[in-house]
Amino acid sequence: MSDQTKDERAPEEIEATQASGAQASGAQASGERAEGGVDGDYEALVRLLKENEELKDRALRVAAEMENLRRRTARDVHDARTYAVANFARDMLSVSDNLRRALDAIPAEAKAAGDAGFKALIEGVDLTERAMLSALERHGVKKLAPEGEKFDPNFHQAMFEVPNADVPAGTVVQVVQPGYSIGERVLRPAMVGVAKGGPKAAPAEAPVEPGPVNEQAEKDA
Repeated sequence: MSDQTKDERAPEEIEATQASGAQASGAQASGERAEGGVDGDYEALVRLLKENEELKDRALRVAAEMENLRRRTARDVHDARTYAVANFARDMLSVSDNLRRALDAIPAEAKAAGDAGFKALIEGVDLTERAMLSALERHGVKKLAPEGEKFDPNFHQAMFEVPNADVPAGTVVQVVQPGYSIGERVLRPAMVGVAKGGPKAAPAEAPVEPGPVNEQAEKDA
């Protein structure tokens, strides 16, 4: 009787065992899928973070390039406004020079002995020269007359040296032809004579650095 029952129940136990095995296999497969899903999400997150960093870096580069472009444009506009008349002003300097040469060529005796019409002509030429220089100055052109100043090769052109022990060496003692500048640029350097043989120019004094604080002196004060 027991053997028969055992034989009758054997298929059910086999089915239960197979079902248990199938569930275990399913749980293992689900665990593997879950583990694979976590790994995939982590990789996707890393990829998105990397793309975000690249986009941020690209945006910063574009912003920096735009700022540089804005600065260059502003500088170009400023230079265009300041130096637009540079060529015209340089040409007008020749006219001013000719007016001055015409005035300097008139002897003092002729000026004194001339009639009213001749004196009026001289005054008219002089007024014309001054009006031209005033108009150039309104457009940023400045006259360089550096007599008594230290020679600066950026704005002056040395034509000769003058022995003079009374002034420091390198001092401009004579201006042969005045120069002109516009903004920070030179339209024409001043042609000058420079002193030599005198003492060397004193170097610029360095600012005195403050010493340590005297606490006792501050208390006494």
